[in-house]
Amino acid sequence: MTKRRTTICLSVAAVIAAVAVIFLILGVTVFKAKDPITTVDSVALKDLDFSVDVRKLTVHLTAVIETAVTVTNPNVVGFKYANSSALLTYRGKEVGQAPIPAGEIGGGAARGMNMTLTLMADRLVGDSHFFSDVVAGTLALRTDVRLPGKVQMLVGVPAVAYAACDLEIHLASRGVKQTCHYKTKL
Repeated sequence: MTKRRTTICLSVAAVIAAVAVIFLILGVTVFKAKDPITTVDSVALKDLDFSVDVRKLTVHLTAVIETAVTVTNPNVVGFKYANSSALLTYRGKEVGQAPIPAGEIGGGAARGMNMTLTLMADRLVGDSHFFSDVVAGTLALRTDVRLPGKVQMLVGVPAVAYAACDLEIHLASRGVKQTCHYKTKL
């Protein structure tokens, strides 16, 4: 009877060890947290209106920049992100902002986000480079999107997805040249 109990105990222990090894292998490979991927799909300049009064040395500028961003979650489980915002900056100063409401992206899914950034021209007037940039016909701006959240494993793994685009706005042609950089931290 004791030999049978020993055999049963060893069999149960072997099954538990095998299941633990399987879970460990799955946890390290399939369920390993992967970086969410942020991509800026398009940046478009809408409602650009500007004029220069050389006699008074004043510039009137109104611009709306529409940005389309896609966040792809390559994980098997969901990515839940908190409230955030997209920022528009000129030479390091914030000149526009768009809110990004909290949400969740399922495993293997992607979510598109459309943001409208309105340029707050009153914040540009005090910059000594602004008038010369407008006279030159090119305005250099930057958009920054930061999406903090958690990959929902057994425990939440913190992740932050970043996208930054340097924009060169050609005032005469109303064209936009963009160069984007992406980064994710787990």
